[in-house]
Amino acid sequence: MFENNADQHTDQHTGARTVPSAGRYDVVVVGGGAAGLSAALVLGRARLRTLVVDAGKPRNAPSSHMQGYLSRDGMAPAEFLALGREEIARYGVELVRDRAVDVTRGEDFAVALGGGRTVRARRLVVATGLRDELPEVPGVAERFGRDVLHCPFCHGWEVRDEPFGVLGSGPMSAHQALLVSRWSKDVTLFLHTLAEEELTDLDLRRLAAAGVKVVPGEVAGLVVEDDRITGVRLAGGAPGGAGPVHELSVVFVAPRAVPRTALLERLGARLEETPHGAYPVVDGTGLTTVPGVWAAGNATGFTEQVVHAASGGYRAATAITGDLLMADLDAALGV
Repeated sequence: MFENNADQHTDQHTGARTVPSAGRYDVVVVGGGAAGLSAALVLGRARLRTLVVDAGKPRNAPSSHMQGYLSRDGMAPAEFLALGREEIARYGVELVRDRAVDVTRGEDFAVALGGGRTVRARRLVVATGLRDELPEVPGVAERFGRDVLHCPFCHGWEVRDEPFGVLGSGPMSAHQALLVSRWSKDVTLFLHTLAEEELTDLDLRRLAAAGVKVVPGEVAGLVVEDDRITGVRLAGGAPGGAGPVHELSVVFVAPRAVPRTALLERLGARLEETPHGAYPVVDGTGLTTVPGVWAAGNATGFTEQVVHAASGGYRAATAITGDLLMADLDAALGV
């Protein structure tokens, strides 16, 4: 909701009220992925002046298609986001291509942008997501999202029944190898940096029951022919030596998740350690421990898929709409 302002006018197409010259918004949404755009859509439809700050670097950019989102299965992520940007524009939501580099809290939230501009908001949605830190194996980063994959729910159907390799990198690698065996019965777990003693007896029994082969030794790199993976090469006995090649078509990895929580930390939000990094403590709507600050999407957890992120943005926006309404009513009543 807006305070009384002589410069305020109503858009004849959307009904949204705007203050053209002011840098003050009802809500600033940091992050223009599924969570941020979903929040912005609901906020715009609620006639709240909203700005989306989008650095234009979505986590799923390496993927050619996204799967598992009802009615959008198989759509390219870039197309999905482009449609979202078109939709929020219909309701007067503004979008700026920039990064939020700092934020301070006073009467409003002051969000400093990389381009030198500072915008102010009564409420803040942090939908900055996370970045995937990949194992440093030659070929992995270059082919990530193509035939180097991390999520079988996202890509398993498309590579079903192909020979899979799983690159061991931590205690969850055995679980990943077991999970992907749902999509292929030809799965090999390459221990790589995972020590054999890190696998429990139950891990080994489950892997054997699932038909997953376990290969010790460090992976030296991927074998690529005609722009597709044909195998994994192990390191040789001598330094720099070439070891044996195991033929396969797909490699699954478990990236190290690095949450983008700098803005939340700057505001003093409480974070909680998880196996996938430290994420903000939030309630059911995404409200953090900082009054007036919501988080949504992968900013709240590693496992949030696109459909979850969109839902989280929606929930945050509805909560913010009610929160601002009550704040305005209480201010008018002098409460």
